[in-house]
Amino acid sequence: MIEYRKDTDDIVTLILDMSGRQSNLLNHELVSAFKPVIAHLQSEKKANRLRGIIITSGKKDFLRQGDLDYLRQLKDPEVAFRHAQDLKNFLRDLEVPGVPVVAAINGDALGTGFELALACHHRIALADPKIRLGHPEVKIGLIPSGGAVIRLLWLLGIERAYPLLMEGRRYSPQEAIKVGIVDALADSPAELISRAKKWLLGNPDSRRPWDVIDGEIPGGTAAEPNLGHRIRLLTARLSADTYDLYPAARAIIDLLAEGSKLDFETASRLDSRYYAQIVTGEVSKNMISTFWFDKQAIRAGLGRPKGYGKFRPRRVGIIGAGQMGSGIAFLCLRNGLEVVLKDVSQPIADRGRDFVAAKIDEYIERGTFQPEEREELLGRITTTDKSADFERCDIVVEAVFENKSIKQKVTQEAEAHLDEYAVFATNTISIPITELGQNSLRPENYIGIHFFQPAEKTNVVEVVRGDHTSEETVARAFDFATSIRKLPLIVADTWGFLAARVRNTYILEGVTMLNEGYPAALIENMGRQAGMKIGPLALADELGLDLVLRYESQASEHYGDKYQQHPAVPALRKMLEDIRRGGRQKRAGFYDYDPAGRGRLWMGVAEHFPVTKEDYDRRRMRDRFLFCQVIESGWCLQEKVITEPAAANLGSVYGWGFPKYTGGVLRYVESYGKEAFIARCGELKERYGQRFTVPKYLRELEG
Repeated sequence: MIEYRKDTDDIVTLILDMSGRQSNLLNHELVSAFKPVIAHLQSEKKANRLRGIIITSGKKDFLRQGDLDYLRQLKDPEVAFRHAQDLKNFLRDLEVPGVPVVAAINGDALGTGFELALACHHRIALADPKIRLGHPEVKIGLIPSGGAVIRLLWLLGIERAYPLLMEGRRYSPQEAIKVGIVDALADSPAELISRAKKWLLGNPDSRRPWDVIDGEIPGGTAAEPNLGHRIRLLTARLSADTYDLYPAARAIIDLLAEGSKLDFETASRLDSRYYAQIVTGEVSKNMISTFWFDKQAIRAGLGRPKGYGKFRPRRVGIIGAGQMGSGIAFLCLRNGLEVVLKDVSQPIADRGRDFVAAKIDEYIERGTFQPEEREELLGRITTTDKSADFERCDIVVEAVFENKSIKQKVTQEAEAHLDEYAVFATNTISIPITELGQNSLRPENYIGIHFFQPAEKTNVVEVVRGDHTSEETVARAFDFATSIRKLPLIVADTWGFLAARVRNTYILEGVTMLNEGYPAALIENMGRQAGMKIGPLALADELGLDLVLRYESQASEHYGDKYQQHPAVPALRKMLEDIRRGGRQKRAGFYDYDPAGRGRLWMGVAEHFPVTKEDYDRRRMRDRFLFCQVIESGWCLQEKVITEPAAANLGSVYGWGFPKYTGGVLRYVESYGKEAFIARCGELKERYGQRFTVPKYLRELEG
């Protein structure tokens, strides 16, 4: 569990190596093992037989986060408070043995795992850019439980600690140095230990800044007028951006401000009270469920056809060197693959390489890549205007613009040079995969992989199975997606796939409200207040009103006589055919756009869609926005467009921007309460029509 070594300089090295586990986990088992070790170290100090302590790991990871399944079930704030205090007391005992302690970080240390490192007086990390460090808790609706907020407050100050905790980034060691959470780097495991010993021998003072009588927080406290004013501005900005829908985010800024005016022990107890409130709240349950457990299930192969060996692509062809194709190229390079990037001419293909080079430089600047990696990364990309260069590719991704004939032409050109095992993937947002693959040389190897913009940053892809796509090709596309760190959602080849189909309901509901006489500005604000990233009218402009209408036309073709026209359709046709405003690309839609692409609500919108509503039920507006998306997702599951609830949740939050605090469309029904949800749908159906009918799939959800 904990290997104890002592050298002739009276320096003790503690090697964490939990038996029966692949990784060390900071749980009650490890804490229990530490207690007698700490007691022994304290007795060694009293006998003057201890000068310092090094903590390192005997596993690939340094220390991982705690038990998230337990936290997902935790409902009692008093129990949560006691557990947080117990962890803080353990880390405090580790922090004050009377001698300095160094964390020799030789693997990942995230969340609760990094709490232990912060409780050490000095942190040295192995300079492996694949290692990840930091506090990503806010991304699953939590705050750190062991006092990291208060320690970072004292180590960095409010204004440096706040973005670090709020962004929840997983830092490479090189990035960690820049943000100040690691003190030094070592090039090898041997150097890691030797540097730790050298620091211990030269730094006998074991007091932390908060234990010094006249210790000061860098940058001051919230009680100081100037800093207090800046904190109020940060708080106002947070509320404007999130509408206070994310309790963990608000807790971070409040705790930093309040904690800065208290002594360390009192601030730590306040930290535990905030934590207890957050961890037992509904938002953290939603976010843990989706952003941890659903994500891990997809990564483990949920939805992947069984019985096929692991596909390990090495060389990827990409057709189209625009922003999408170049983003996919960067993504592949970042994950160790070779890339052949093709466009209609060599200069255009080279511009794609320039995009990739600029992106690499951006990542070098922030420390994700090292300068010496630049040439190696760029050495793995070949640009060309010849399809013959795809000859040795394991998979080719077509990312040209949305035109059926062009997509089919470049497909045939590329397939002529691929072997019988290579996968050909088309990136399309609206054209059926089966239709695109009609002239494919090997339709069983033809599949859709829909990347969302920007390809290098988004988390999910839709893997779209055509009528003739083989199960093995689906499995290979799934493996390719996971190899470039995407979450693959297996989707049927039907109108709008999953994301576009459901996203369209949000847009259509907003356009319907406009037609009903609601002010455009109110509609946009209510969409954002419901938790959507962007208002429905702005989103309509972003996609193009013709595409929004095209999806509805595809629905009409799909359902035939069963189709009921959405009440937004006449308003969309009016915008496109009568007023001739098509969206952002035309620089005229529901918004007007300046040459730089900045938009303002069109001043003439009220002339064509007069405001007649004098009283607004804002809750009902928010419910309409969210419920329409949940209901359409239910139809997608019922119609087998997707088959996995986890895919519905992840697709909704990552694919089209359903509010993250809900945990996704299905988790939203669970937290709202199924019976209450069905009853509310009944009210909306009575008032607004059949589109609020609850699918059988949602009625039969457990819970």
